[in-house]
Parts: sequence; C-alpha cells; structure tokens
Amino acid sequence: MDSYDRSLIDEDKIRRAFTQKSWHEIKSVNSWMIFKVMAEFVEGLEKMAKIGPCVSIFGSARTKPENPYYKQAEEIAAKLVQHGYGVITGGGPGIMEAGNKGAHQEGGTSVGLNIELPFEQSHNIYIDPDKVIDFDYFFVRKVMFVKFSQGFIVMPGGLGTLDELFEAYTLIQTHKIGRFPIVLVGKAYWQGLLDWLNQVVLGMERNISPDDLNLINLVDTAEDAVKVIDDFYSRYLLSPNF
Repeated sequence: MDSYDRSLIDEDKIRRAFTQKSWHEIKSVNSWMIFKVMAEFVEGLEKMAKIGPCVSIFGSARTKPENPYYKQAEEIAAKLVQHGYGVITGGGPGIMEAGNKGAHQEGGTSVGLNIELPFEQSHNIYIDPDKVIDFDYFFVRKVMFVKFSQGFIVMPGGLGTLDELFEAYTLIQTHKIGRFPIVLVGKAYWQGLLDWLNQVVLGMERNISPDDLNLINLVDTAEDAVKVIDDFYSRYLLSPNF
C-alpha cells in the first residue's frame, strides 16, 4: 500500500468521524464492537493462561535478517529458552520474527500476538501453531503482553515499540503490575532516550521520580540481557519453572 492509498484511507476515517449517525446506528455498531472485544479477550486469556513463564521481546517489524539487531534478538530468545523461559513477540516480521525464530530453534515456547493491519504485518512462521493469536485491537493485545510476561526485552524499534515499552514502564511505575525487569538492548540506540528522561523529564520538569529511572536496564549484549532476567528472579529464589 503506497502513501496515496494510505492518505485516502486516513481521509475517509476522518470524514466518517464527523458524519452524523442515528441512535440505532450508534447502538448497533457499539454493541458489535463490545462482543468483538470480549471475544478477543476470551481467546487471548484462554490460550495465554497455559503458556508458562515467558519474556516479551519488542522491536521493529522493519528490521531485516542481515541486521545485527535481528541476529541479537534471535540469540537473546535462544538463551531465554535455554534458561527455561518462553518467548512472546508481536508475531510479525523483523525483530519479532527473530525472537520467535530463536525460541523455535531451541524447542521452546514461541508465542505470537499478531495485530491485523492494512499493511506491513502478517505473522511469521516460527510461532507455535497453537500459540498464534490475531487481534484487531491494540489495547487487548497489550493486555496480553503485560499480563503474561515476567520480563520485557526491548530491541530498537519505532512507534509501536515505544508504545509497548512505555505501556510496561507505566504499569510498573504505578504498581499495576509487578516490578518485572525492563531491558533496553543497544546503548547507541537507547542512550539518548534515557538522557532525555533524566535531564528533561526528571531534571528540568520533575515529571517523574528518580527511582523511576531505576526500572530500566540498558545493555549491549545478549548475555547481559538474559542475565538481568535471571538475576531478578534469583533475588526471589525463583526459577523459570515456578
């Protein structure tokens, strides 16, 4: 889909948002949407409840197999499986494919929470056949990520990756979920973001607390990424088969 087609779709959505609708139309559309949301929650919760301890790997759908970050995500996923964890990704290409591939090749749990988009994404071939879940709604999908993950590995990515990162970050910071480890992989990529959080968001504006910055770990290697996850659980005398 080219930029012209996308602009037509965007314009159509904007126009429809301002179109007057009858009460019958509003009630009918909203009722069906509620049932669709409920169905996605039910399917997701039923399938995810059986997967065991897992770590989510976030990252760009646009990363190619020859990219060093792709190979690193694959290595991280393989090491996680070797250490007893399963892997959850967004189910698509790029970093997501690399994560599922590393888990699959090591014989571990490989979960894909795929989002249906008009462009860019279809699920990759390395997801366990019974663990492919397709979503229409981003918010339902994000609930599955944070509810069933015992840690978050964040590879370089774009807006979707940032959305997933800050979703997990916010829920941990507000104590809505446990203080599970968040690991940013790639100092060259992420250091600028952390500097901005420290210097501007905390230092200049005081919009976060100093302890909030301690919720994120920044590493450069697959070994260090997995070590953060292992060290976290060793403090609680837990192992991946808990």
